[in-house]
Amino acid sequence: MARPRGFTLIEVLVTITILAVLAAMAWRGIDGMVRARSVAQERLDATTRLHTVMAQWDADLAALHETDLVPALQFDAAALRLTRSQERGVQVVVWAVRDGRWLRWAGPPVTRGVDLQDQWLRAQQLLGNEPGTVPMLDGVQDWQLYYWRNNAWSHPQSTGDIERDAASPGAGRQQLPQGVRLAIAMAPRSNLVGSYTRDRVLNHRAE
Repeated sequence: MARPRGFTLIEVLVTITILAVLAAMAWRGIDGMVRARSVAQERLDATTRLHTVMAQWDADLAALHETDLVPALQFDAAALRLTRSQERGVQVVVWAVRDGRWLRWAGPPVTRGVDLQDQWLRAQQLLGNEPGTVPMLDGVQDWQLYYWRNNAWSHPQSTGDIERDAASPGAGRQQLPQGVRLAIAMAPRSNLVGSYTRDRVLNHRAE
């Protein structure tokens, strides 16, 4: 009877080499899938974060509150300051971009005019590290606002319509726009490459 023939050393080495190549290919495929999943999850998280921030942005503009003491809405290319109504009073809110981060500062609600004016002055001197400052979004490269006035978008710092007071014909204040457009450009490191635009119709309260 013939004895069973075994594998030669060369055959074993060839088999091990083939298995090693297949294992390496499989590992690279799995690693690529894991990396793709990780990138997709990071982009999903960044998109979810952006939607959350935009919801807060809309909430602030929806609660816009006018007074005769301070401007209800003011943008100076570096920061947007606004006054919004709260259950406990009127609150000063600031949105600003510093060092690639979009920050939001909110002062405590106040009910006295002198306190509101004090909060407004404080809002003009923020450094970005004060209590009440919340980093809303990272990787912001640039941002700009536009106001909808007289059936057209215009720069916020351009002169708008003046609302005259019947008791003081010579005095007046600039009317609020009918809408606000936010244009924000994201840096590549933010996982939100590109520009985003958000339009908001203003339904403000006056006092």
